[in-house]
Amino acid sequence: MTETTARRPSPGGQAPSTDDLRLALRAATLYHLEGMTQAAIATRLGVSRPTAGRLVARARQQGLVRIEIDVPAHLAEEVHADEERALENRFGLTEAVVVGQNVTGPPERSSSFAGPARAAAALLARRLDVGDTLGFTWGPETVAVAQAFGPGEAACTRVVQLDGSITTSEYQTGTEYVLGRCAEQLKATTMRLPAPLYADPSTVASLHSDSVISRTLRAGAEADVMMFGVGAVSRATTLFEGAFVDTAMLAELTAAGAVGEIGGRYFRQDGSVVDGELAERAVSVSLDAVRACPTTVLVTGGESKHHATLGALRGGLASLLVCDVECARWLLEQ
Repeated sequence: MTETTARRPSPGGQAPSTDDLRLALRAATLYHLEGMTQAAIATRLGVSRPTAGRLVARARQQGLVRIEIDVPAHLAEEVHADEERALENRFGLTEAVVVGQNVTGPPERSSSFAGPARAAAALLARRLDVGDTLGFTWGPETVAVAQAFGPGEAACTRVVQLDGSITTSEYQTGTEYVLGRCAEQLKATTMRLPAPLYADPSTVASLHSDSVISRTLRAGAEADVMMFGVGAVSRATTLFEGAFVDTAMLAELTAAGAVGEIGGRYFRQDGSVVDGELAERAVSVSLDAVRACPTTVLVTGGESKHHATLGALRGGLASLLVCDVECARWLLEQ
């Protein structure tokens, strides 16, 4: 804290008296430098507790107090409070966490997201309540977060799969790992979604009438907390590698303005939903359900996911963001 005796005119145009400034300065010193409570300050100065609070506030108003936060040099590459605050203000986020370890590896590998995943696991440890239901979409980001959970760090009641993952290829989505790891580390029961990500409309209708699948989708849509990554519209994605989409489908999505997806449901740069045949074939919670969830955690990073991340934020699909510093700075430049 920096103290100064420079006077500023009061709102009515009359400068406060020297005695007023001295008392406000003394109260601010006791509060900010000596760590005293307002009750203790009131006793020390012989004033009431409300008066002590007003004195501390007056010191701020009169310019007697300036608070500076100085990040130590050895943490400058890891702590990015300015970017976090700017992201929160720009996109209306509840919280943004920016990590210094950039995502540079292949976006389809969970190891590429180790830095953001550790931060996301720590965030969830603060945000998850024991009675919560946690929903997740499968992908490398959520696998990495599950890997980062430590024993006893967090707990919830139930973990729910938000999107189908069955495929005809031998591709491993990581769904079983996330469910098993979360059950172990979070002491939670699990709900699988035993369905493909996409099916023909008649099959989708049948799946929704199935008691197990409909119950899981309903539990997912009503989850207290959701965590997910975003996928780009390209061949270097888990959906393409797992044969969930092909080049023709990607071309159609690009023509429709799609820039990213969550749970196999695509959206544009402005966050609007890409409707159409693929959306009707998706077996996953809707983007409206994601948007309505009170706590949605987007874990992302890497240049290939920048546009998808921007679209998700503009569409109000995340209330909490965990990303690398390069992604944060790119978002703030848009």
